[in-house]
Amino acid sequence: MLELRNVSKRVGVEKHLDEISLSFERGTLNVLLGPTLSGKTSLMRIMAGLDRPTRGSIHFDGVDVTGVSPQKRDVAMVFQQFINYPTMSVYENIASPMRIAGADKQSIDEAVLRAADLMKLTPYLDRTPLNLSGGQQQRTALARAIVKNAGLVLLDEPLANLDYKLREELRAELPRIFAESGAIFVYATTEPSEALLLGGNTATLSEGRVTQFGPTIDVYRRPNDLITARTFSDPPLNTLAMRKRGSAYVLEGRVEMPASGDLAAVADGEYTVGFQPHHLTLEPSVPHAVRMQAVVTSVEITGSESFVHLRFADADWIMLAPGVQKLEADEEISVFLDPSLVLVFDSAGRAIGRPQAMAA
Repeated sequence: MLELRNVSKRVGVEKHLDEISLSFERGTLNVLLGPTLSGKTSLMRIMAGLDRPTRGSIHFDGVDVTGVSPQKRDVAMVFQQFINYPTMSVYENIASPMRIAGADKQSIDEAVLRAADLMKLTPYLDRTPLNLSGGQQQRTALARAIVKNAGLVLLDEPLANLDYKLREELRAELPRIFAESGAIFVYATTEPSEALLLGGNTATLSEGRVTQFGPTIDVYRRPNDLITARTFSDPPLNTLAMRKRGSAYVLEGRVEMPASGDLAAVADGEYTVGFQPHHLTLEPSVPHAVRMQAVVTSVEITGSESFVHLRFADADWIMLAPGVQKLEADEEISVFLDPSLVLVFDSAGRAIGRPQAMAA
């Protein structure tokens, strides 16, 4: 088990990490999700031993390793700024952790060839990294992490430089590889979709703080607060001010939404409603869907879906609609929202419940 106990990191007057406590079990996949500068890389560098926390401690299998160097830890690291040995062949780069550990030639050869095949590097084993593309160099670093068979594997946006097809293949394959080894697998990303594809557990980060940690699908569906909900939404979360009044919520624009489930007992007052872009639809998905009139500001068509930018009252929204939507700027359209899918937050940004136990 890897434990971070009240870890903080300051650089001068700047606070990079603030009182972070997390526990990662062996054989688990753990995602660090947050925007750029949220603290993901700072936290991974402390886990690896490259940096030391200003306050707090790191424990691995019950042993305090806070001041222990990376070379003396059972850790493999692949950062977005990948590092390979420039004068060594791809084969020797991949084999280097096993040679240092004193493995025999046959074991090294089998492990290197297996990792090279997985990373599509077999044709390049005799080349040096300087004769590879950026994506091939990143795959070399990943292959080296695989053969090291470490107890802790830290991957900081490791697939960012790879082409789409290989990235999708590795997203499915890497968790299985490291889980079978019994390693603790920590993967940092800025992409909510990548966290959902990887599964496992997710810690959401914002401005150096962990806002929530738990099974990935639970954090996505049941965010504790508005910050977490926004961190776990791409395109951005749609929000709107509203007032609870009796048995209904009155949204801006004088649209009423029934207060059902957990939300029926909420005290009257001012709140914020939030919902994912794909929860807005052009046709009602349920009989009790709330209808709203919005103005199209622009449309981005990707082919399989359209990002429809909307203006409703004083709010700017995005609707993620399937297929090609031929809508014009300044066109007024009807959009629909299933009230059972909304999140409601109080004035402090805390989630106060939802109409149903689970949201899509």
